[in-house]
Amino acid sequence: MTPDDGPLTISDAARRIRSGELTPSSLLEICLDRIDRYEPKVKAWVYLDRERTRREAEHLTKELKEGLDRGPLHGIPVGIKDIIDVYDMPTGCGSKLWANSYARKDATCVERLRQAGALILGKTVTTAYAYLDPPVTRNPWNLERTPGGSSSGSAAAVACGMCLGALGTQTGGSIIRPAAYCGVCALKPTYGRVSVDGVLPLAPSLDHVGVMANCVRDLAMLFQVIAGYDPDALFTRALPVPDCIRAVDREIAQVGSERNLGEPANRRFFPRPTEMFPDTLSSEITKFMRRVERDLTTLADSCAAVDQIVLPAEFSQIHESHRRLMASEAARTHINRIRRHPEDYPPRIMELIESGLSVTRDEMDHVNYIHGELSWRIMLPYSADPLITPACVDTAPTPETTGNPWCNSPWSFLGLPTTTIPLGWSSDGLPMGVQFVGHEYREDSLLARSAWVEAVFLLDKATKPRALPPVS
Repeated sequence: MTPDDGPLTISDAARRIRSGELTPSSLLEICLDRIDRYEPKVKAWVYLDRERTRREAEHLTKELKEGLDRGPLHGIPVGIKDIIDVYDMPTGCGSKLWANSYARKDATCVERLRQAGALILGKTVTTAYAYLDPPVTRNPWNLERTPGGSSSGSAAAVACGMCLGALGTQTGGSIIRPAAYCGVCALKPTYGRVSVDGVLPLAPSLDHVGVMANCVRDLAMLFQVIAGYDPDALFTRALPVPDCIRAVDREIAQVGSERNLGEPANRRFFPRPTEMFPDTLSSEITKFMRRVERDLTTLADSCAAVDQIVLPAEFSQIHESHRRLMASEAARTHINRIRRHPEDYPPRIMELIESGLSVTRDEMDHVNYIHGELSWRIMLPYSADPLITPACVDTAPTPETTGNPWCNSPWSFLGLPTTTIPLGWSSDGLPMGVQFVGHEYREDSLLARSAWVEAVFLLDKATKPRALPPVS
């Protein structure tokens, strides 16, 4: 590999490591070369310790030589969003006062990555306290645009090949939106599927930990490791984690066999909410979604169909309900500290907390009613079929904002798993992504269907393969 090659996937790197073509140490050097190339302008990282990471890579390389293989993530460089604790690294959370606050233990999700052999490369930039105030990070496809928020650095780092995967968090749209803006894949799991122990809370009823990578199979590999019950976390459930890698591989294989047979093994349906987004979407995203829906049916040789659906009437209140819940819980989380250090809170997180202080009990009762009504009704009729929606209302905007989470916050509110995959480019060369919404605790079927769509589009000769961003 050279720094000019396209993004390396975890799946490909794991295969090359086991064939002897790469070692964890040589893979790390590729990532460090790309950091040297991109970081001065993109600014994705808030903390890196190259020498310590090199020592850890040497140790992981030695383990493989001695016959200890921790699994497919062994030696894979991963970035961690800077609201997630990594032992002996600062957890700054976008705060000036916390910039040198070193963590004394790993967050549960980081501990599980370490046990699986992942190489923790460093901490990626977050917006202040994981809300909407813009960060220093820039979109690698256009430095005049935002990478989104709040998992800004994670998305930009993966897009540039500075790491092969990254952890992010989402309370509104902070995994899916930056991934779509930067042209990478992402998974926000079901609420409570991944432990938030060791993660700075914003709104505990809405906070999710998720993953970003360069293909859907890589998402499954990362998710498989970090998911599962944590007795130290309040919101995880003791449910078995499905074999997502196997589900993805089976679905990808179906694409090839269906092409060879000339007929579908089974027809795949993609319910599309018709009334959810029309007034908020830009014309560019509207045209993009129409093309994706058309291509799904034609490229898949009639294996797929997009069906219009009508969402429950209560859905019209979901954005306001999400906002009130997030504001109320953010106020409870931050009120004591903001009174001591108001200078450490930029305008948008300050506004959120102040609005949360005025949320009444009656308003919260109504929020709970909307949540209860929609939680059991929203996906009931659709079997295993994920909904298809835009990932964002527009392409990446200028850096005064991190973008609008309108397309994502409903699913954060309901706790349903979502993915995004990049399937197009705007007229000015920015990535555009599609979002899929799955059933609660069915990340296996959601990832499998997302991988099927990804494979269908990759087989299309007219689909532009993803290269590294042109920034240098």
